[in-house]
Amino acid sequence: MADHAHAPRPLGGNLLTPFTLLLGVLAAIAAAILLYRFINGLGAVTNLNDGYPWGIWIAYDVVVGSAFACGGYAMALLVYIFNKGQYHPLVRPALLASLFGYTLAGVSVIFDLGRWWNFWHIFWPGYAQVNSVMFEVAVCVSAYIVVMWIEFSPAFLEKWGMKDVKQKLNKLLFFFIALGVLLPSMHQSSLGSLLVIFGRQIHPLWQSGVLLPVIYLMTAILLGFAVVVFEATLSSAGFGRPLETKVLTPLSKIMYWLLAAYVVVRVLDLVFRGALGTAFAATWQAFWFWVETAAFVVPLALLSTEQARRSAAKLFTGAVLLMLGGMLLRINGFLVGYMTGDGWHYFPSFAELMVTVGIIAFEILAYIYIVRNYPVLPAAQPATR
Repeated sequence: MADHAHAPRPLGGNLLTPFTLLLGVLAAIAAAILLYRFINGLGAVTNLNDGYPWGIWIAYDVVVGSAFACGGYAMALLVYIFNKGQYHPLVRPALLASLFGYTLAGVSVIFDLGRWWNFWHIFWPGYAQVNSVMFEVAVCVSAYIVVMWIEFSPAFLEKWGMKDVKQKLNKLLFFFIALGVLLPSMHQSSLGSLLVIFGRQIHPLWQSGVLLPVIYLMTAILLGFAVVVFEATLSSAGFGRPLETKVLTPLSKIMYWLLAAYVVVRVLDLVFRGALGTAFAATWQAFWFWVETAAFVVPLALLSTEQARRSAAKLFTGAVLLMLGGMLLRINGFLVGYMTGDGWHYFPSFAELMVTVGIIAFEILAYIYIVRNYPVLPAAQPATR
């Protein structure tokens, strides 16, 4: 557990700044577009069609968004399963980012449903299709959102002075922490399984067959670590706090070796399936494959030494590139590499993009509000640089 000196504390400070006002405006624009969408239907605001029934709201908001929200999962895996207690100060802020990321990813699914008023069917046993990968993803994501709110609730209980309730909850938290590791392991791998079902509709560069669940799970954990580094660096710069290099440097070493393992798996998969040759064709798929690959390979060189992993700039750059690589892996698999047949095209409309931007803005705004008013970030310590 965290010692008293590192105990989380509210940051305090003024919530109304030019930056938070901008975030609020972007979130309000997204809300207005969504209101129009729910009144007039998907076709009124999106470029979705029969060839591309899933657009950016699924590919980014759900598939990418939930992977970006794996910081809490990755840290819980490290701290509670592998007993690395020195990383405990990073758990609560990572969990908060995961909480908003997953909650908004879950809500985003409703935006994409044609008959959105039937969304409750997924929770009704009479409609359950237990052989469906989508059913498993939907149930696991929904359950994980509830679990994360329970895991994070001690922060609210501390703020509200409900010590007795918190003590009783602490006796049960081990159960929810176990669920908090199991559920994302299931649905993050199942997001890869969705592409298995698509079969030859997915370009060979991303149709890894039975390895897809492994690839998606490995990159989800990898992105979780990268997001923790990204969020810690931005919190340090944005709130004027010292960077926690003492824990981020060894964390980045774990991230580095997981990245190396992923790159080996990815390359061997392409070679043994005979798909590597398609990466040298003059196609958009090949172009975006190399951009994605570069985003994974460059951090391997950038963070290869202990000295490099002590550099805040290199840590941040490596984390951003890994997030870009993980995002492109999913966007490429679900959109760029999706070959539904001749005559079908898709590029998100301005309204779709603004909804996605607004969701991100709302997530950042909510994060700022919570860390300023509730005990999330560890008390600032003297700089270790």
